[in-house]
This record gives sequence, structure tokens and C-alpha cells, in this order.
Amino acid sequence: MLKIAVLVSGGGTNLQALIDAQNNGKLPGGVLSLVISSKKDAYALERAKKAGIPTKVLLRRDYATQQDYDEALLALLDQNQIGLIILAGFMTIISETVIRRYENQIINIHPSLIPSFCGPGYYGLKVHEAALRRGVKVTGATVHFVNEVCDGGPIILQKAVEILPGDTPETLQRRVMEQAEWQLLPKAAALFCQGRILVQDGQTIIKEE
Repeated sequence: MLKIAVLVSGGGTNLQALIDAQNNGKLPGGVLSLVISSKKDAYALERAKKAGIPTKVLLRRDYATQQDYDEALLALLDQNQIGLIILAGFMTIISETVIRRYENQIINIHPSLIPSFCGPGYYGLKVHEAALRRGVKVTGATVHFVNEVCDGGPIILQKAVEILPGDTPETLQRRVMEQAEWQLLPKAAALFCQGRILVQDGQTIIKEE
């Protein structure tokens, strides 16, 4: 079984989607083995503990330099023999050192259809505010590999979500989570753990079962 680490900073709704998928047998080939939080009070830690998943709090401010933090993070991943890293609302910078070590082994969920409303400054409600401000009729979510470019790694899965009249950033955020994020992230994790994702020339190919 491929060991999975989930990196969190907040409530952990995407973590819960992964836990539910595992409990329902929809994470074949993988097991949630570690949850790392950038905040001591993140509710995601409670979700992990309830599910019996080991947790660790790793605070950037506890380390004098980015290199020190990177070494601590990499040591933690190595000790737990992690084969897949999932960023689920993780708000601490992942450096190139970590990305290079785990090339095409780190996946992230972004609440838009990349390349729209992505990159530096686009996170959380800001993404949905921008979509509504622009007046687009469709938004969605994207699961992608993480590389040195913010939201620029190879796309794995996307799902569209309709924008409805009267939507607020909050209602849109909730619907994107329910209709796209919570479905895509466990599916992408399962595909990775089954060895069904190939990356060629910066693009992904999903192998048939």
C-alpha cells in the first residue's frame, strides 16, 4: 500500500473527503498514513485523530530558515515512508527543494478551472470572488501536480460547476467543494496509488484499468 501524507492548515473538509473515500473502499492501493498541519488549532487535526491517522504539527516559525523547515519536513516524510503528498488547503510555502525530491508525487486541489483564476494571490474565497466579478458562467475545480510554478503543474482532473444567479463567494465555494473538490481529490489519489497517472511533456495521461 502506498502511504499518503495530507498537508492541512484549516478545517480539513478535503481531508474528510479522503477519509470517507478510504472508509468506503475508494482509495485502492493507498492508505492515509500521516496528517501534517501548519497550525496547532486546525480542526483537520481532530478529523485525523477521529480517523486514527497519526498527526504532526510543523510550524514554519519554529525554524530559523526555509532550509531548516524543508529538512524537518523531508525528514518527517522519509520517516513515514510517504509515497504521495496531498496538499489540502496547506498555506505554508512548499519549496523547490521539497518539490524536486517529490517530483510528480505532490498533488493539490485548486477551486477553479485552471488556467482561470489561479496563480499567486488566488486562494480560498478570493478565487470565487474573482470568478463572480468576471461574470463567468462556469467555474469548477482542478487537481494538479505541484511544480515550481504556482498552480502550474500538470493537470490530472477537472470538473465544471455552474454558477447560479444570486451566487455569493460563500455559496459558490460550498457548491464547488461539494460538486467538484470532494469528488476529484479522492479520485486523483486513487488513480495515483494504482499507478495509472503518467506524465509526459508536462501533461498527464490516465491509463485504463
